[in-house]
Amino acid sequence: MTNSETKATLSFSDGSPSLEMPIYKGTVGPDVIDIRKLYGATGMFTYDPGFMSTAACNSSITYIDGDKGELLYRGYPIEQLAVNGGDFMETCYLLLNGELPTAAQKTEFVDTVTKHTMVHEQMQFFFRGFRRDAHPMSVLVGTVGALASFYHDSLDINDPHHREVSAIRLIAKMPTLVAMAYKYSIGQPFVYPRNDLSYSANFMYMMFSNPCEPYKVNEVLVRALDRILILHADHEQNASTSTVRLAGSSGANPFACIAAGIACLWGPAHGGANEAALDMLTKIGSVDNIPEFIKQVKDKNSGVKLMGFGHRVYKNYDPRAKLMRETCYEVLQELGLQDDPLFKLAMALEKIALEDEYFVSRKLYPNVDFYSGIVQRALGIPTSLFTGIFALARTVGWIAQWKEMISDPEQKIGRPRQLFVGSPTRKVPPIAERG
Repeated sequence: MTNSETKATLSFSDGSPSLEMPIYKGTVGPDVIDIRKLYGATGMFTYDPGFMSTAACNSSITYIDGDKGELLYRGYPIEQLAVNGGDFMETCYLLLNGELPTAAQKTEFVDTVTKHTMVHEQMQFFFRGFRRDAHPMSVLVGTVGALASFYHDSLDINDPHHREVSAIRLIAKMPTLVAMAYKYSIGQPFVYPRNDLSYSANFMYMMFSNPCEPYKVNEVLVRALDRILILHADHEQNASTSTVRLAGSSGANPFACIAAGIACLWGPAHGGANEAALDMLTKIGSVDNIPEFIKQVKDKNSGVKLMGFGHRVYKNYDPRAKLMRETCYEVLQELGLQDDPLFKLAMALEKIALEDEYFVSRKLYPNVDFYSGIVQRALGIPTSLFTGIFALARTVGWIAQWKEMISDPEQKIGRPRQLFVGSPTRKVPPIAERG
C-alpha cells in the first residue's frame, strides 16, 4: 500500500484533540480511511457489525460495483470472461496469476491440474465413516480438511512452491471429492477421473457415469457447467472468503482454510440461496398462483420472502444472472425441457417482479441464484449438492485470496474488536449466598 498525501480529520465533541488519518485511493471504488492508529491515539474502537463499512485488506483479484452491476476478475468483466474467455481453467489461471494464459501456459496448467485429480485411495475409508444420508457439505468439510493428513509435502505456507502445489491439488481434487460425496450418497461405486476429459467434462463423468455402460459427454451441458463455475469462481470479500482469509491469518494450512470456507458457505444465508429459490418456485407450483404469492411477499406480516431476487452488494441487475438465464435456455432446449413448468414459472415471476413498482423501487432484481438452481436441476444435480457445486467453483477464488493474503507484508492475524455490554467486574459469592 502506497503512502497517502490526503488526510481525514476526526473531531470529537467532548473536547478531545482531533486526529488526522491517511486516506488511500484504490484503482477503482471507494477511498478508505486508515484507522489503524485510532485505538492507540484515542483508546476507542470503531463499531461496524457485519463489516459493512470496513476494508479488512487490500486486494487486486476481484472488484464489484454494486450500483453499476459490475463484476471484474483481475479487471476483466465477467460477461466477457463467460462468453469469450475460454473455459473454467482459463479463469482459474487468471485468478491465480493475474493474467489470462497464453496457449502454451494454458496447456501446461491444464496438464498439471489433470495429473492431480486423483485422491489418495485411503480417502475411500473416510467416506465410509459417514452416514449415507449425510449432507454433502458436511462430508466435504471433513474430507477437504483431511487432505492435510496426506500431503505433508506442501504444508509450509512460507514456501512459494508449497503454496503453488497446494493450490493445484485443491483445484484438481475438489471435483473428485464432490463427485465421491454424491456417489456415496446414492450407493453407487466411486468413479475415478479420466485424464482425457476437460475439467468440467471429467466432473460430469465422475458424477453420472457407472460401470454398466459407456458415458457420453454432452458438450452443451459441459459448457453450462463451465459457465456455472466461472460465474461463481470469486466474489470479492464475502463471508466464506473472509473466513478463509481469517483462518489463513493464523498460519493454518491451506486445506484447513478451504475447509473453513466450505463450512461458512454451507450457511443458508450464503451458499444456499439457489436451493432456496428452487424451493420457492416449487412451493408456488403454478403460474396461476403467482399473483397470490406476490401479494403475500408484499405483506410484511406473512413471513413470505421472494428468494433469488436482490443481493447484499448488487443494487442493479446481477451481471451473472443475465448469463445464467441464457445458459438456462440452452440447457433446457438441449434436453427438450423447454416446457419445464419451473422454468416457465421462473420467467413469469421475473417479468412481474421487474415490472412491479414495489420490487423495482426496492431494486429487487434477479440474482444468479434465481437461475442456477434450475440449470443444476436440469443437469441432474440433486438439490442437496447445489452448495457443493458452489464450493467446487469458489475453491479457486478462495485459494487466490489465500495466496494473496500470505504474500501481503501488512497482513496480521485477524482479531476483530467488540463493544462489551456485559457485566463489569464483580466478586464470586460463596454458593450458600447465591440466588
